[in-house]
Amino acid sequence: MNIITSTELRTKTTQIIDTLINGGTIDLVHRSRVVGEIRPKKQSPKIMTKKSIQELMALAKKMNLPKLSYKERERKYRQHLVKKYGKGLS
Repeated sequence: MNIITSTELRTKTTQIIDTLINGGTIDLVHRSRVVGEIRPKKQSPKIMTKKSIQELMALAKKMNLPKLSYKERERKYRQHLVKKYGKGLS
């Protein structure tokens, strides 16, 4: 699918999406004139490198957060919910 009219834009959305997922481009035609081009957005994946992992670990160590067990986390979370919403929470 290389060319699509403005009315087909509404009716053939699944074909348009498939073309864009596969990396194709589509020319948009309105009143017998090409008025634009539809192309997929370029996405760059975020890659975790050894350096970024070390920076993240250093930041976590710098924050010096207290070590909490799952039981303590659950208790503190429940206290927060009771404080925010009241005792009627189940």
